Amino acid sequence: MTEKTKQTSRRKRRGREARRKDRANSSNSNAIWPGIEGGLYQPLTERDVGKVHQAALTIVEQTGIADATEELLDLVLPRGAFQNEYGRLCFPRALVEDVLAGAASEYQVYARGSRAGKDDIHCKNNSVYFSNSGTAVTTFDAKSKTYRPSTLQDIYDFTRLVDKLDNIHMSGDTVLATDVPNDYEHDVNMLYAILAASEKPACVTFRNRNNIPPAIRLFDLASGGEGTFLKKPSVIFGGCPIVSPLRFGRENLEILIDASKMGLTSDIAVAPQSGATAPALLAGLLAQVVAETLACLAVVNLIKPGCPMTFAAWPFITDLRTGSFSGGGGEQALIAAAAIQMGNFYNLPTSVGCGMTDAKIPDAQYGYEKALSYTLAAHAGANRLCEFGGMMGSLMGCSFESMVIDNEAIGMIARSLRGIEVSDDTLSVDVIHSSAIDPGHFLGNSQTLAHMESEYVYPTLMDRTPTDQWEKEGSQDLFSRSRETVDEILSSHYPNFFGDSVDAKIRQEFPIHLPKSQMGS
Repeated sequence: MTEKTKQTSRRKRRGREARRKDRANSSNSNAIWPGIEGGLYQPLTERDVGKVHQAALTIVEQTGIADATEELLDLVLPRGAFQNEYGRLCFPRALVEDVLAGAASEYQVYARGSRAGKDDIHCKNNSVYFSNSGTAVTTFDAKSKTYRPSTLQDIYDFTRLVDKLDNIHMSGDTVLATDVPNDYEHDVNMLYAILAASEKPACVTFRNRNNIPPAIRLFDLASGGEGTFLKKPSVIFGGCPIVSPLRFGRENLEILIDASKMGLTSDIAVAPQSGATAPALLAGLLAQVVAETLACLAVVNLIKPGCPMTFAAWPFITDLRTGSFSGGGGEQALIAAAAIQMGNFYNLPTSVGCGMTDAKIPDAQYGYEKALSYTLAAHAGANRLCEFGGMMGSLMGCSFESMVIDNEAIGMIARSLRGIEVSDDTLSVDVIHSSAIDPGHFLGNSQTLAHMESEYVYPTLMDRTPTDQWEKEGSQDLFSRSRETVDEILSSHYPNFFGDSVDAKIRQEFPIHLPKSQMGS
């Protein structure tokens, strides 16, 4: 290799490193912001919505929900629910209508520390936020292009990645710590890893109700001291209290009961699958998931009237040729948007699973499946788009590289969500007149310079360079660029937002498995 060739190679490497650092440290675009309102996309007509609503009311009143616990029956039967001839818990139409009239139409999840206030999430109307969650059981290894069991270290690493990605507004237990099998130790360590790695709001799930009191203790330690968490909750509780079709799941039902008694927000993720645990017809799938979600809403509000709950109707699609869950098709994007529309009809906070590609790597299939479901869900006006960053393989795996790709893609989708502001000023008639006459272009116009940052989202990961420049710089694809960004962040960003003294107290009080040496210490 000649000296000139070596110098050229070094320049290219320095250029790539500079761009990689820019990508890793990019800031929020002025053209988009958290909570941009959606709601313009409505796949159901007004008549359709009314018919789905009436069908759902019939289901909860006549068919009801099986496997109600004695504890639940003691709480809700005195308040107007009843058991039918099959022993299933039913809710009269009038009772459900009363519940809907008094249900919380909004809630807030607070950021902590330096993010407090500016990164709070306010779920109301059609404000759209992008949220990590999913509890996948495997992590994608970019080098070998294989999936391995996910670990506690992965939870910390995924969360510290989220901490640096501007368009992911909420963290969560993206993967399971399969290396911590004990239920109590798993939940405690999962929370520790998430709270240490980011001060963004979070949504987490628990394995059983006994783990909630120690979790509150951890939340308090992360929030500033005893009693601070309940004053400004920075975490909402996920879980699946319904096992479709139309049965309660005991463990998650118990967590829902305890959270409701404390007035905490639950995000319940009711997830029937078409043709398997719900009707194959999309209208029937929608009627069932709405009924199951309304039953949970009734439970929450009969326990504590006005307690916030997310209308988390997450209907899933089955590939009926194989019986497997399929998260990436057009039907999934459509039914998810319809479920959001039903939640908006009830004026309830909403969440939905989306971005659930069936692709195993970030390829073309990955791109179009995610873009379709993200876009429809955002434009339908979901408050929280969940299963968001990095999910692949029909929710079975998560990828660091995919997470940074999703973060950038959602910036473009958020820009489409913002829409076009039309006014006398923005129509630019005078600017068009003067620029057309002289100099014949708009490149140096003061309006162009004034609005180039606030009108446009500029990608740092997606490639817009000329083809010859791309070739000279190594013909990198999106996947390889995303790997560089992940490496840059994870090699330098090792947060522990507990601080040394609180961290030491936690390690004395709880069985923390994550070594400090793996947290940059």
